[in-house]
Amino acid sequence: MSQTEAAVNFESFDLSKLPTEQAVNSLIDHVVALGASDMFIAPGEETTEIHMRHLGMVKKVAQLESEQGKRFSTHIKVLAGMEIDEHRRPLEGRWVRQRAGGNGKVDLRINTIPTLYGEDYAVRILYRRAELAGFDQLGLLPQQLQLLKSMLNSPSGLILVTGPTASGKTTTLYTCLEYLNNGRRKINTIEDPIEYPISGIRQSQVNTRLGVDFPDLLRSVLRQAPDVIMIGEIRDAVTARTAVRAAASGHLVLATAFAPVASAAVQSMLAYEVHPYLLSTSLRGVIAQRLVRSLKPECREPVGMEPPDEMFAEIQDLLPPGQEPKLYAAKGTIECPDGYGALNGIFEVMNVSKSVRDVVAATATAKETENAAKKDGFISFRQASLMKIASGETTTEEILRVVPAEFMGADQ
Repeated sequence: MSQTEAAVNFESFDLSKLPTEQAVNSLIDHVVALGASDMFIAPGEETTEIHMRHLGMVKKVAQLESEQGKRFSTHIKVLAGMEIDEHRRPLEGRWVRQRAGGNGKVDLRINTIPTLYGEDYAVRILYRRAELAGFDQLGLLPQQLQLLKSMLNSPSGLILVTGPTASGKTTTLYTCLEYLNNGRRKINTIEDPIEYPISGIRQSQVNTRLGVDFPDLLRSVLRQAPDVIMIGEIRDAVTARTAVRAAASGHLVLATAFAPVASAAVQSMLAYEVHPYLLSTSLRGVIAQRLVRSLKPECREPVGMEPPDEMFAEIQDLLPPGQEPKLYAAKGTIECPDGYGALNGIFEVMNVSKSVRDVVAATATAKETENAAKKDGFISFRQASLMKIASGETTTEEILRVVPAEFMGADQ
C-alpha cells in the first residue's frame, strides 16, 4: 500500500443516500484504499455502526440507519455465498473482489455471530500482492535476521512463530517460505485459510465442515515426503506432538503458536503434553513478534529534550557505531494523519543452543529459558523496542501501547 493511496479521508462518510449495492462497493473501496486489515459491522438498537482496523487501531468509518444496515449486511452475505435466511448461528463466507481501478484483487473473509440486535460482522481483508514482503521489510534487527537465516538453513528442526492475533505471524511465515522456496526442496503447507498462493509450494487448506483439521492434514502431508512443512497454527495436542515428531525425524517444520514471548513458547508446547526431551532435541528456534506503528522522516519531530543516559545504557553495544540515541514524537501530516506511516515488527529471535536445550529438557520456567538464551546474545522485546526508539523508528508511547509493561521492565 503506497502512501499516495493511503492519503484518503479518514473521517466517517455518509452512505445513507446510496443504493445498497453502491453503498457496499463505496465502503469496501474506501477501507481498501486506506489499507485497512479488517472491517466490522455492528448492529445496534437504532443504527448500525461500521468500523475498520487501520495500522492496528480501530476507527469508525460509517453509520447506517437500522433498516439500511440490514440490507447492507444481507448484500454482503449474498456476495460471500452465505445463507441469507440464517441468523441464529455463526456463519463464514468469502468474497474475492476486484479493487477499484482494476488494481488487483482483495480477498474478503467474512465471519458473523448473532448478537442482541442482529448479526455482528467481522470482515478480514487480505490483499493479493504481486510480491510478498522480504526480510528487509519485516523489521528484524540485523543480528536477528542473521540468526533467523541460520535457523532456516538447518536441514531439520521445529521453528515456532509466536505472538497475539494480528501480530504479523503469517507474514513472517510466508517470508520464510519464500526464502526456502528455491526449487531444491519439496514444501507443503497446512493453512486455515490459505492467505497467499505461492508458486512452487503445495498448499492445503483445513476444512472443518468435512472433518479435515490440522491433525488429519498433517498426517497425510507426512506421507507426501516433504522436506519442509508449514503448519498455520498449532492448536491441539495431536498437532503439537506430530509436529515435534516430524521435526525430530528429519523435516524442517515451521508453525505458529500462541505465547507472549519467545521463551514462553516452550511452556505452550509442554502444555500440549509434548515430551520435554523430544521438544528439546527437535526445537531449532522461536520467533516472537508484535506490530507497532512506525515513523517516517516526514512524520516525526524531535522531542525537545535529550534522553537520560540510563535509558539506552543496556543497548549501547547493540547500536551501530557512532549512532547517538534520539527521541522522536509523531507529527501528523496529510499522508500520515496520526503521525504514523506504516506497521513494522519488533522481534525476539531465540536460538535453541545447547544451554537452552538443557533447560528445556529440564522443564525450566520461561524466565530460566530466557536467561539461558541471553548467554548466547538473545535480544529481548525490551532491548529490541529500545533500539527502535533510539533510531527514531517509533515512539515510546507506541511501544507501550503494544508491548505489555511486564515485558518492558529493566529486569527482562
